[in-house]
Amino acid sequence: MRSNRRASPFRPARRTGLVRAVALGASLALPWRFAAAAHVVRAWPTDRPAPPLDVVDLAGKPWRLDAFAGQVVVLNFWATWCAPCRLEMPSLDAMAARRRRDGVVVAAVNYKEAPDVIRRYLERAPFKSQILLDADGDATVTWTPRVFPTTVLIGRNGVPVHVVVGELDWEGAEAKALLDPLVAASGRA
Repeated sequence: MRSNRRASPFRPARRTGLVRAVALGASLALPWRFAAAAHVVRAWPTDRPAPPLDVVDLAGKPWRLDAFAGQVVVLNFWATWCAPCRLEMPSLDAMAARRRRDGVVVAAVNYKEAPDVIRRYLERAPFKSQILLDADGDATVTWTPRVFPTTVLIGRNGVPVHVVVGELDWEGAEAKALLDPLVAASGRA
């Protein structure tokens, strides 16, 4: 017996579209923690000097980058609403604790959020490294491409060396490869 149904030239495209929709839905349903960290490491432009960084900490105390001359500074720009930032912070804090004796200082510069919002976040997700406030967003605009998280690695001589755009596992081999030469370098250029 022959079917009355005619073969449609659109059926394969419809089936392909359905398969693509199912694949997209499945990929979006995967938990973030199983996704690979996406980041790009760029060299800081050699002709660009380090911009000034005058911010305050959560207690309102002034914080100046030049006060950390002779140390390696890991300057992380983040926000509490940024999922990759939140995922990155535990490894950043663990690296800070482990490398403190090497002269590594981690400072997390929060983008335009109120201190009480940050404190509430820190109650749920403790972070022992220095939290700084960029209340007006000027420091973030000056230092980063405004992608969160962005981390600037500054050598002992006060010169920025690398910019990491996106989430990085700060306990991993790539972070170690970025930090080890900076830790090994002498203080002033």
